[in-house]
Amino acid sequence: MGKKSLVSITDFTKEEIIRITELAAEFEANPYQPILTGKVIASLFFEPSTRTRLSFESAMNRLGCRVIGFSGTSNTSVSKGETFHDTIMTISNYCDMIVMRHSIEGAARYASEISKVPVVNAGDGANQHPSQTLLDLYSIKKTQGTLDGINIMMIGDLKYGRTVHSLLQAMSHFKTQFTFVAPPELQMPEEYKMFLKAKGLSFVEKTEIDEAINQADIVYMTRVQRERFSDPMEYERVKNVYVLQNDMLDGTKANMRILHPLPRVNEISTDVDHNPKAYYFNQTENGVYTRMAIISYLLGAKK
Repeated sequence: MGKKSLVSITDFTKEEIIRITELAAEFEANPYQPILTGKVIASLFFEPSTRTRLSFESAMNRLGCRVIGFSGTSNTSVSKGETFHDTIMTISNYCDMIVMRHSIEGAARYASEISKVPVVNAGDGANQHPSQTLLDLYSIKKTQGTLDGINIMMIGDLKYGRTVHSLLQAMSHFKTQFTFVAPPELQMPEEYKMFLKAKGLSFVEKTEIDEAINQADIVYMTRVQRERFSDPMEYERVKNVYVLQNDMLDGTKANMRILHPLPRVNEISTDVDHNPKAYYFNQTENGVYTRMAIISYLLGAKK
């Protein structure tokens, strides 16, 4: 297959997206498959992460890979002034794949262009988070039985939220209805709305969580991310604008499920956790199987 990277969800066709969900189901049924024994994967996290880093490394270990890398740059040559270019050029000599998170938008794309080995983007600034998107799709497919005809409500930080940007693009392959709920400061960027219009897909914009939640199949909550704001006052003004409470789920559809890329701060009350419609912790488990699927597919162990 040659060197194929996953930097943006648009790097995968609709058929490849569906194939990843199929492979994820295979790995969930049999989660220990050392089909990549002897392979070395570099886990390069220039930016803090818990779920993404650990689920990727869990996936690597379940596939039989050896893992090298770092979480934070304080003990690397980056702290000595080594350029990003030189870091990637060097580490690509040591491994068969690079999984990378970086705070700068476009860093993963640049890495994929200079690396000798495939690069998987584990999040680059407010830009893209394609592996999160694929595990979200797997979660949607598991809970709804399909990816077609889904009514999805996205709530919170739609301006800086890389997870919603990637998910929107992926769901555009299917007959999806979107409802965007955000304060004026954090509304979905115009480029993504234009993208949906060009695809002939409908969306509604709101500033409040109202009765429209009763029509949703998926409610996708997001955190207002302090690290994306240059103005602390702007963050303080919007950080708690939406809080999903358990009583707000009365009247919602029986099949509705709540997703969240996590970490959660205040946007989902803990009284929601025991509601059968809360799916965000199951969603994190799905991340291991989906990332096993991504790694094995890109390295040619699964077709």
